[in-house]
Amino acid sequence: MKIGKSIIPHTAISTSSEQRIVVRGHDLSRDLIGQVNFGDYFFLLLTGKMPDAATSALVNATMVAIAEHGLVPSNQAARMTLAAAPDAMQGAVAAGILGAGSVVLGASETAGKLFLRVEAEAAANHGGDLKAAAKAVVADLRANKQIVPGYGHPEHKSADPRVGALFALSARVGGGQKYVELSRIIESVIPEVTGKDLPMNVSAAIPAVLMGVNFPVTALKGVPMLARVASLIAHLNEEMADPIGFALANHAVSQQQYTGTPAKD
Repeated sequence: MKIGKSIIPHTAISTSSEQRIVVRGHDLSRDLIGQVNFGDYFFLLLTGKMPDAATSALVNATMVAIAEHGLVPSNQAARMTLAAAPDAMQGAVAAGILGAGSVVLGASETAGKLFLRVEAEAAANHGGDLKAAAKAVVADLRANKQIVPGYGHPEHKSADPRVGALFALSARVGGGQKYVELSRIIESVIPEVTGKDLPMNVSAAIPAVLMGVNFPVTALKGVPMLARVASLIAHLNEEMADPIGFALANHAVSQQQYTGTPAKD
């Protein structure tokens, strides 16, 4: 990331005075509160533009799709943190979000970058042939012992049900299908290259539909992060009423096996 040369702090996102708050050129109290939903407001904050109908539907839908998936690592981390520090919900939420990386929550960003890499490979070396480019990129990932981001799921082994729902919505509302089609091409070549069926998961579907409505690739990781905060707050509220944080920790301790050097007699 470049270090900026500006010596004056500045932002185009918002400003305020004693009388009003202005966000991306809109009076917050008059134009936005009660007028826009949170997904649309997120897009406005991010881009400076109000979303069209297709973009609005897909931004909101992707956040619904990725917000909750049971006692996943982020929710377990948050619950155990709250159990240790029940007065600090913000710390517990932070604990859940800190694990957003290439495997959990951050895979939407890496999948989006994968789509761009395949596009670039097709243009540079395969005369625009996306399937040939996808094979080359997947083969390179495999050769370097890297995962194909957005493909395969530990539970949804035959199909992630969220993928079909998002793709159907994208087609219905008129979202661009370019990256939906590319995501399917990548899915189709994975068995040929790796010898394994790795169906697309929601982390590939999210960039596929959002990039079709010109959502910024650089902000793709923010979609699951923002959505998961809602889930974390729900889990933490449940944790305060019906705690399992110590049970989660104790389960790990009860299954622990010591593999270090034995103590000398």
